[in-house]
Amino acid sequence: MSQAPLKVAVIGAGPAGIYASDILVKKTGGNVQIDLIEQMPAPFGLIRYGVAPDHPRIKGIVNSLHRVLETEQIRLISNVHIGRDLTVEQLKEHYDAVVFATGAVGDRVLDVPGADLEGVHGAGEFVGFYDGNPRFNRDWDLSAEEVAVVGVGNVGLDVARILAKTGDELKVTEIPDNVYESLSKNKAHTVRVFGRRGPAQAKFTPLELKELDHSPTINVVVDPEDIDYDEASLEARANSKSQDLVCQTLEGYAIREPKEAPHTLQIHLFEQPVEILGENGKVTGIKTERTALNGDGSVSGTGKFTEWPVQAVYLAVGYRSDAIDTVPFNSEKNVINNDGGHVTELDGTIVPGLYATGWIKRGPVGLIGNTKSDASETIGMLLDDAEAGKLSHASEEDITETLKAAGVEFLSWDGWKNLDAAERALGEAEGRERKKYVEWEDMVSHSRG
Repeated sequence: MSQAPLKVAVIGAGPAGIYASDILVKKTGGNVQIDLIEQMPAPFGLIRYGVAPDHPRIKGIVNSLHRVLETEQIRLISNVHIGRDLTVEQLKEHYDAVVFATGAVGDRVLDVPGADLEGVHGAGEFVGFYDGNPRFNRDWDLSAEEVAVVGVGNVGLDVARILAKTGDELKVTEIPDNVYESLSKNKAHTVRVFGRRGPAQAKFTPLELKELDHSPTINVVVDPEDIDYDEASLEARANSKSQDLVCQTLEGYAIREPKEAPHTLQIHLFEQPVEILGENGKVTGIKTERTALNGDGSVSGTGKFTEWPVQAVYLAVGYRSDAIDTVPFNSEKNVINNDGGHVTELDGTIVPGLYATGWIKRGPVGLIGNTKSDASETIGMLLDDAEAGKLSHASEEDITETLKAAGVEFLSWDGWKNLDAAERALGEAEGRERKKYVEWEDMVSHSRG
């Protein structure tokens, strides 16, 4: 007699949840039923709401995720909030196992004086705005002429590039009208990106850094004084082709003739923000301390301070995950407490049947590719537990019956196809591939067809 299919809920339909579902289907030979439960009305997580709109190349990953969601063993149930529409206890009753892949959308804070001034923003808030995430602001004050971005990773680069481009350059993308309205009024002519370490420690990917220069409206500047390496930095370069390319690109920006362009985007290395300056509660500048390499790739302050006039500061110092009701959470690391896959109590005891993958498991680091190996590790543990008989058996009842009884207006994969078609039609009318609906109710009603 063939074994009954494993019944699994995966919470979060971003890359982490979709990869975990795909690996589950493959490793069980299809003997699995997966409900992919998503809080938003649309799937794809940070690919839809975290990637800059002028990066359609990365959005191409949606096509491969789309194919996974067409798999017959995977059912998308969206517009469902765990902790409000369903409890974790209900999930445990309905499924053999539950995998949390809820990602990270909050912003980490920078612990410096002035971080609470008006004009200081988390990069994630701005990304949520320009990517049309219905949970974020609909308009944005872009009256600042000089802007600081703190953080030398790809999110910082995205924010800086969007701030340095014109609204018309971005109108060809999928941005909604409200985003275009705000961006078309953008007054920024100088955007400064600050990182406390050097070129060999910058967390950009080479292509992102190179693409900065593709816009005719942006002159990218790096001070030759900011190109410096110690022994550990040279070693980091030698051991990583991509880090070497980042260093080469930064060196290229440092030695070239300035480009004629209305906006300057300057990357400042070895400048550690120590205070955000303000008057009458509003940002007027940022104070940095010059740092120098110690020989091991780390840096120390030199005691030399500079004040840069800026009227807005964007903090791209990392995303932060949110806790889920009744699931053990490590509030220092902002992750679900885990041993690499199993959810664990704070004392390390395994919580049977609960698992974590992606950024909610390891924090917001690494690229989309890292998410695959991460999911593989978690699913390996889940399947080992299933084989060892450590999973409790799920009830026969379908979770959709529970949702209907509670009056929850959940959506399906067919609903996403309706919304997708509606957004494409909206974009086509303006010669664009897609134009996003930004209001939650609009997304739900178009999903309903």
